Amino acid sequence: VNDVSFDVPAGEVHCLMGPSGCGKTTTLRLIAGLEKLQAGTIDLAGRRLAEAQRVLPPEARQIGLMFQDLALFPHLTIVENVAFGLRRLPAAARRARAHELIEMVGMARHAAKYPSQLSGGEQQRIALARALAPRPRLMLLDEAFSALDASLRAGIRNETLQILKAANVPTLLVTHDPEEAIVAGDHVHVMQEGRLIQSGPPDDLYRRPANEFVANFFGPIVRFDTNVKGGLAWTPLGMIAAPVHDDGRPVSVVFRAEALDLRPDYNGTGHAGQVVSCRRMGPSCDLNIKLETGSTITVRKPIETPHHIGMRMGFAIDERYT
Repeated sequence: VNDVSFDVPAGEVHCLMGPSGCGKTTTLRLIAGLEKLQAGTIDLAGRRLAEAQRVLPPEARQIGLMFQDLALFPHLTIVENVAFGLRRLPAAARRARAHELIEMVGMARHAAKYPSQLSGGEQQRIALARALAPRPRLMLLDEAFSALDASLRAGIRNETLQILKAANVPTLLVTHDPEEAIVAGDHVHVMQEGRLIQSGPPDDLYRRPANEFVANFFGPIVRFDTNVKGGLAWTPLGMIAAPVHDDGRPVSVVFRAEALDLRPDYNGTGHAGQVVSCRRMGPSCDLNIKLETGSTITVRKPIETPHHIGMRMGFAIDERYT
């Protein structure tokens, strides 16, 4: 990890995302105190947690942790699991705090059960209650929802983050899933090879990516290598304005699928291609279109878009998505 710096304000959810091995989990472990900091500083609410020569141990940082492996103790009841991190409190205070949190996550009627008697989603709620029990000043979630069934994931994630926001706890969610980052994050930080490439609100990163890596991480793109002539870049789909580039300069033009207004080209005019295959994706379909240059692009469009194999399709470009 090199030159990574960001702030997470109280009550906000920030997502740290990137491909496997990019350094996002290492960053989280540094914040938690599970890795030793070699340079730089880590602060929480004005308190120095770590610097090169001085590091607070994890248990002294007031940080809550939730991982993909929820690690609930199978031999303890739900209330005992939630109370586990409160051993410094008197027994009555421990149980009161545990019951308060179990009720907050909607699991009061399961307090006397064991983890094996709960569903995956119910275990997730208990893991959250346990993490919140010591009143953390920061919550770290490392791929915390990826083990859940797809049908449960969005609902449990939304419930968890709403509880954390209501408690005004700043939250850092590590994820490799761009859809999760867009839906869950107030702010998204994209990492590549140990460095922070771009930070900002999800919509900014989606619409104004810093480079092709960021653009590609947030969904399929169409890319053409070309040259600039007269302030324009030629592509098989049309001309793109490139006023800041010198004539003759090689450039890459990157499109999002929504940049292309796809329509049947019955008259055989303009820039077009031929549908060679279609793969249905629920309410959408991935159309493979062979261009007149011989290359093939894949465009995801609503299933209602008129198309069939062999149809000639024309394009118009919305440059807000290029």
